[in-house]
Amino acid sequence: MEELTTPLIDQITDPALWSVWLNNILDWFRTDVFVADTLICIGIIALAATIAWPLASGLRSRIQNFIAAQPRSGVIQRILDTVRDVAFPAIWLFLQWVSVILTEQWDLSNASLVVTTSLLTAWVIIQFVTIFVRSRFWSRTIAMTAWFIAALNILGILNPTIEFLDEVSFSLGQATISVLTVIQALITLGILLWITAIAGQITESKLKSSQNLSPSMQVLSIKFMRILLGAVAFITALAIVGVDLTAFAVVGGAVGVGIGFGLQKIFANLISGFILLLDKSIKPGDVIAIADYYGRVDSLTARYVSVTTRDGVEHLIPNEDLIINRVENWSHSQNLLRLRKIVGVHYKSDVHKAMELCLEAAKETGRILADPAPNCLMKEFADSSVNLEMRFWINDPMNGRANVVSELLIRIWDKFHANNIEIPYPQRDLHLKSSEIGQLPAES
Repeated sequence: MEELTTPLIDQITDPALWSVWLNNILDWFRTDVFVADTLICIGIIALAATIAWPLASGLRSRIQNFIAAQPRSGVIQRILDTVRDVAFPAIWLFLQWVSVILTEQWDLSNASLVVTTSLLTAWVIIQFVTIFVRSRFWSRTIAMTAWFIAALNILGILNPTIEFLDEVSFSLGQATISVLTVIQALITLGILLWITAIAGQITESKLKSSQNLSPSMQVLSIKFMRILLGAVAFITALAIVGVDLTAFAVVGGAVGVGIGFGLQKIFANLISGFILLLDKSIKPGDVIAIADYYGRVDSLTARYVSVTTRDGVEHLIPNEDLIINRVENWSHSQNLLRLRKIVGVHYKSDVHKAMELCLEAAKETGRILADPAPNCLMKEFADSSVNLEMRFWINDPMNGRANVVSELLIRIWDKFHANNIEIPYPQRDLHLKSSEIGQLPAES
């Protein structure tokens, strides 16, 4: 084959060398592929795959039935899933090893068999190694990347590929960064992020179980830890591959401009989230009311606060809204909450008795506190009724207001009916007065 001495990047961009490449490929097919031994090995490879497929289908079905009948958890479940997934390549690999042994005894040139066997072996081993990665997406991504690198090495083109990727570069400020450097940085970053994710999960579980930290401080500590670990992983990955971090000064300036214009809302919500966590004005479990929203705070994130209403509707309120708007927090410093309810009685009813019955009903309502004691006041002389106002306290606003008010009103209703206290309703009396209408004079 002809030697190509020009740089690899120039070969791709130089159309004159395409004919040389085409001739080399045709020569390779004539000398290495279209020969008897190679064609026989290709037929053996195809036959082994054809035999392995139905065998693997039956084995996969049995493994799936076993998993469904006896589900496992953790690493054991992932091992069973991996055994099921590699059933076909594993059986194919076994048949390939048998074929390699037989072709060696028959003195056949079995380079294609050896290459296929090596690729299958690498795939099966990598699949089992990635069992310890919990995420199925990342497990498959790592497996495909590792197998691709192993395949390049097995085929003997890993070094030329590395040289090519190292020659393809771009400028960033004063530095020149190659595609190889970017790939190495991404692989290193992925490994470091995996390690930091494991460390983060362990640290997060410790923080959540700590009795010395309030819920808001736990959330703040977990967020700060995740951001810190991600930043450390990113900087470490760049340092490992030898990237000069000063080259990212231009990118840092561009990011600053982006935050100042397009990302100002996101950045404002992020800072607002940290302020909410630091001043502890709102924390998970609080009952708040803002604008038309009323409910329990379920979680605080970097961008929004999750508030679930009594109807089960979850509202995602931006952090900035909680900073710049007026917020009612019913459980900020204490859980005591006073409620008021108007009760009307008829003008002919005994108002003093009605007030006593209202207080009795309040004392019999479970969630109404005895201290501070409920109170009943005469509010006003209205058009159709004498209005009394019930004032009472609860200490569990997170359990709702309407239900305790409803229970109180039902008890008042029953006591009023039992003691002949009439509850009025708006009514109007219409009085008709008759008058004599003079007759019109007759026409002359």
